[in-house]
Amino acid sequence: METPPLSSTCPAVLVAAPASGQGKTTVAAALARLHARAGWRVRAFKCGPDFLDPHWLALATGQPVHNLDLWMTGEDDARARLHAAALESDLIVVEGVMGLFDGEPSAADLAQRLGLPVLAVIDASAMAGTFGALAFGMQHFRPGLPWAGVLANRVASARHAQMLEGAEGFLGAVMRDAAFTLPERHLGLTVAAELPDALARLDAAADALAQTPLGRMDGAALSRWVVPFEAPAPRATVPPLLAGKTVAVARDTAFCFIYPANLDVLRSLGAQLAFFSPLAGEPLPACDAAWLPGGYPELHAATLATATTSRASLVAHVQAGRPVWAECGGMMPLFDQLATLDGETHAMWGVLPGRVTMQPRLVALGPQQLVLPQGVLRGHTFHYSRCESPLEPACRTESTRGGAGGRGEAVYRCGSLRASYFHAWFASSPEATASLFLAGEAA
Repeated sequence: METPPLSSTCPAVLVAAPASGQGKTTVAAALARLHARAGWRVRAFKCGPDFLDPHWLALATGQPVHNLDLWMTGEDDARARLHAAALESDLIVVEGVMGLFDGEPSAADLAQRLGLPVLAVIDASAMAGTFGALAFGMQHFRPGLPWAGVLANRVASARHAQMLEGAEGFLGAVMRDAAFTLPERHLGLTVAAELPDALARLDAAADALAQTPLGRMDGAALSRWVVPFEAPAPRATVPPLLAGKTVAVARDTAFCFIYPANLDVLRSLGAQLAFFSPLAGEPLPACDAAWLPGGYPELHAATLATATTSRASLVAHVQAGRPVWAECGGMMPLFDQLATLDGETHAMWGVLPGRVTMQPRLVALGPQQLVLPQGVLRGHTFHYSRCESPLEPACRTESTRGGAGGRGEAVYRCGSLRASYFHAWFASSPEATASLFLAGEAA
């Protein structure tokens, strides 16, 4: 058993909003960037299972960004990660998910459970006096919710900002400015690495935030947000079930939905990691197992369709009986065909029989868990495509939601290959994770 370090304290804030689309990511990243470029040690976290916002928070801080979710990652895991960050940080910024009180569990649940003061970001572009009412309601809707204040976003003018100043806990107004708008597409924000001016956008947002009372808060002012993070209970040592094994991991703009914590788990299991890029036509490196994480294969379908070297090496890998775990976007190119929204149909890798078709609307969203003999992996599903295959699922994940839309995702098995729309949080069961990458393990 590992002995935990001493308890620690650190200024921390959870950036939330009344709804999605209010600018949480921009403000959270701007706050982190503002202090990081001033020499502060800043760590950022993201509520919920999101893959995309963490790319921007990581760019802002220069540090890996982990997810916190009372169900998927668990409260103990969240406490342990925050405690470890507080030991070596001057500021912790946690970005919320959806609206402050939306979801079960919600960002408010996380804030209240862990004592994180809430900074509400409200898009004030179409309101004046109602801004104060909304801020007041968010602060007082739930008794005992720690509160940091409220920031007006996308404000039209100095006069507009003056109309908002009476709100309780007002910490300033950020003007509407295309210079720091973060572009979006169907799954959420565009990945930061795809934009050559991504850091310039964050610097512009940080510059705008620096003109507000929030941005001018120094260490003494931020001390009112100090949160005590208690040392977590000792955690069981992860058995080195993958010792001596090399796991190849696809990683490029088509396969970019990778939790840094998942890589940590594989390493803690004893695995050596070798990265490769199917978009660049690279073959699997010498390995014992492979992981194809999610991402945006539909945006790169034509390129992936011609990645014959990657395909051939993957086929040879599977024919040799070596394990593959393919998640969501990592699964999609494995089928015979991928049909995009523009009406194009691409012949893909043909490792699995069937066809994947992109849809104009979200097909599935929500928490899921995969029950394996070695343990239960928690995670989620989030996709805009449908899969049609003659393969019968080897098993299904379980949805935490009952009623309509509560059906779990299919887990397909073809020899040593397992594939599903399910995204797994490996830390929820290292033993079950190891089973995905070991030959001969049962589904």
